[in-house]
Amino acid sequence: MDYGIAGKTAAVAAASAGLGLATAQSLARAGVRVAICSRSQERVEAAVALIGHGAIGFVCDVSTAIGGRAFVEQAISELGSVDILIANGGGPPAGTFSSTPEDEYIGAIEKNLLSVVAMCHAAVPAMRERKWGRIAAITSVAVRQPVPSLILSNTARAGVTGFLKTLAREIACDGVTVNSVQPGIHATDRSTQLYGANADGAAMGIPAGVLGDPVDFGEVTAFLCSEHAKFITGVQLHIDGGSYAGLL
Repeated sequence: MDYGIAGKTAAVAAASAGLGLATAQSLARAGVRVAICSRSQERVEAAVALIGHGAIGFVCDVSTAIGGRAFVEQAISELGSVDILIANGGGPPAGTFSSTPEDEYIGAIEKNLLSVVAMCHAAVPAMRERKWGRIAAITSVAVRQPVPSLILSNTARAGVTGFLKTLAREIACDGVTVNSVQPGIHATDRSTQLYGANADGAAMGIPAGVLGDPVDFGEVTAFLCSEHAKFITGVQLHIDGGSYAGLL
């Protein structure tokens, strides 16, 4: 399918591996010029080589609001503009209510909420002026169905979902869409970090019977950034192999 976004530009945060990298690759194959970041120069260079299609990358830590804004501003400087923003970042440490100190919530909210707010503040004004833009945030299906061992992620990502839904309604009339994609368990380093040697065993709890493929996830996210998806905004799309059990 021709997504109708060839020649557009995209800033894909934290895209040296996993779902961010897969999304950057899908956008690049659709003809989008992509800028990515990572905290490691070595990982940036390796990812840029995998993405190809004129992709560029630089070192930036988007785990803070300052870092999130800096990433988008540098992407704009390098690309000339940013038409598509993929807000992404690593998740906070696992933990329960009993095991998680109160002061760790501040860092989680900074990492998974305030950094996204800052990215949007850096990208949205110019999108509104051009009357075209796409924002997609990679969050987690835990927003819909909290994971008991991920209380920090459940809390912070629920907050960013509320922010994105509000923003979507505010700027829809300017031709800018805002959506979030909520992955379940995919075959990524994050799954290995959370589940260790039992990562494959986690697939037993997924109705589809397998872990998600990052390539498929990237294609779905790229579609939400396409011209065909111009009437899709304010959506929280769970991509989880049927794991989410709710009706709404």
